[in-house]
Amino acid sequence: MWKLTSADEILPFALLGMTAVTGLVDAVSFLALGHVFTANMTGNIVFLGFSIAGVAEVSAARSLTSLAAFLIGALIGGRVLAKPRADAIHAPLILFGLEIAFTAAAMFAAFGYHGIPFPASIPLYLIIVFTAVAMGMRNAAVRKLGVADLTTTVLTLTITGLAADSSLAGGSNPRWQRKLGSILAMLAGAAAGAILVRRSVFAALALALATTSVCSALLLAARQWGSQGRAAKAG
Repeated sequence: MWKLTSADEILPFALLGMTAVTGLVDAVSFLALGHVFTANMTGNIVFLGFSIAGVAEVSAARSLTSLAAFLIGALIGGRVLAKPRADAIHAPLILFGLEIAFTAAAMFAAFGYHGIPFPASIPLYLIIVFTAVAMGMRNAAVRKLGVADLTTTVLTLTITGLAADSSLAGGSNPRWQRKLGSILAMLAGAAAGAILVRRSVFAALALALATTSVCSALLLAARQWGSQGRAAKAG
C-alpha cells in the first residue's frame, strides 16, 4: 500500500499541482481582469511598456497594482522565511497556508463578478490584489525550497533546459519528466481556467483554491508522518 514517506518526496508533486494553479490564476487575471497578470510579473512589465507607448487595451493602473501587491506578498514571504524554523518545510507551509487564505479572499471577491473589467471596479482590483499577494508569497516559498525545474510560475528556463539539455543537444536529459510535467501542468491549468472563466470567475478561483489546499494538505500530512516516523525510531 502506498504511504507518504516524507515531505521531500511529496514536494515535487505538490509543486506540479501549484504550477497548474498558476495557469488557472493567469487565465483569470488575463481573461477576466483586463490584460493583467497576477502570477507572471514579466508580463506586467511588458504591459507597462505597452501602456507607456499608448496601447489602449492595457492598463498601467492594473499592472502597477498587481506588481505592488506581488511585491508585498514576496516581502511577507521573506519575513516569514527569515525566522529560524524546526525544519526546511515549516516556513513554506505557513506561506502556502497564507496563499490559501488570500486565494479564498479573491474567490469571495469574485462572487457576482462577471469578468467585465470596468476601470474603477472594486471587485476587479480586490481580485488583482488578493491573487497577486498570494502568488508573491508562494514565489518566495518556492524560491526558498529551490526545487530544480519547479518554480511553479516561470517556464522559460524550464523549456530552455528541456531543449538545451536534451540528447539532441548532446545532453543527458536530466529531470526531463519533471520539466515536461511542469509545462503540461501549467498548460492544463490555463486551459481549465479559460473554460471556467467563460462561466464563472468564482468557479475558476474555487478550483485554484481547492488545488492549492490539496497540495498543501499532502505536504503537511507527509511532514507529520515523517515526524512521527522519526520519533518512533528514536523511541
